[in-house]
Amino acid sequence: MSAHADTVSTRTVLRHVLGHLAVPILLATGMALAYLGAFHQPEPQGLRLDVVGAGPGVAVLAQSVQDGLGDRATVRTVPTVGEARDALAHREISGAYVPDPRSPSMLIASAASDTTAVTVQRMLAPVALAQGLPLRVEDVAPADDTDPTGQGIFFYLVALTVGAYSGAIAIGAAGARLRMRTRALLAVAAAAVIAALTTVIGGPVYGALPDSAGAIGVLAWVYAGAVILIGVGLHTFLGRWTTGTLVLLFVMLNFTSSGGVFAPELQPGFFASLHSFWIGSGLVEAGRTLEYFPGLGIGRDVVILFAWLAAGLLLVGLAALIERRRAAVAVAAAPVHLPGARPVHDRADDGLESELAESVAVG
Repeated sequence: MSAHADTVSTRTVLRHVLGHLAVPILLATGMALAYLGAFHQPEPQGLRLDVVGAGPGVAVLAQSVQDGLGDRATVRTVPTVGEARDALAHREISGAYVPDPRSPSMLIASAASDTTAVTVQRMLAPVALAQGLPLRVEDVAPADDTDPTGQGIFFYLVALTVGAYSGAIAIGAAGARLRMRTRALLAVAAAAVIAALTTVIGGPVYGALPDSAGAIGVLAWVYAGAVILIGVGLHTFLGRWTTGTLVLLFVMLNFTSSGGVFAPELQPGFFASLHSFWIGSGLVEAGRTLEYFPGLGIGRDVVILFAWLAAGLLLVGLAALIERRRAAVAVAAAPVHLPGARPVHDRADDGLESELAESVAVG
């Protein structure tokens, strides 16, 4: 009898362990698909390039560059260097080639995307090399010395995101018995603290945000608030599967489409299309513009951030309605507790620590 009981107990524990292993297995699979799919083979798609000058010779050169690069680039001619510089400063093009019989030059803007600038150099350098001429490179919009690759805003996004979705799990799981209004207020407050601490570390401490750290910090509050509110709302529906869902939304799809590592012009179509509306791209592009292209507007990026915040508020409101209905059903059912039986909420606590641990481990 004892051996049978031990066998049953072992099977129960194994089922429990296998159920918890499903989350890391799915996360490993999803991370591999997302990160390798987005980053392992960057290939330009319609990268916009200018050839500077006028006349038939420049037109022939531009056409030869276009023919050589094919679909990887879209080449046009502009009459003056000033016009090419202006297009780079407004992030309308990725690079420009200025032909010269003695010393041709290339214009780039590394602050817009360091990886794109490197790609442009690899694409245009052979043009001068074929003529046996040295090529001079001019960086029209260089990144700050404290942010040499211009990717500080991306690493800032990573830190902010991990704190935000971990906070969402903490509030959603540990605060499940609180009123949804209280959880929502906790979400807003936690977002403010996470954004403030991350901004201080990213700005004054390390210089990864060389300019406009205050304005970026406000946008980070909106970003973190959206992530936490979405997580708190999802927890009502998904329970312990919320962690995996948040990693899917805000790590797998978010980091890969943010434009922090590769611009959308260097990525597969799926991730490039996500860049146009996914939340991470809103923060990264707004931050990059505030830091290095202050003359440009960030209205579209702010709209993206607030649209996700609105989605979080809507989801929290819907979750509150569902929880009220569940509570009404539970009261109507009026379950009878047997002597010695554990209350339902105590049994629910058994999975709380493991759920919070999963969140920390993923972070």
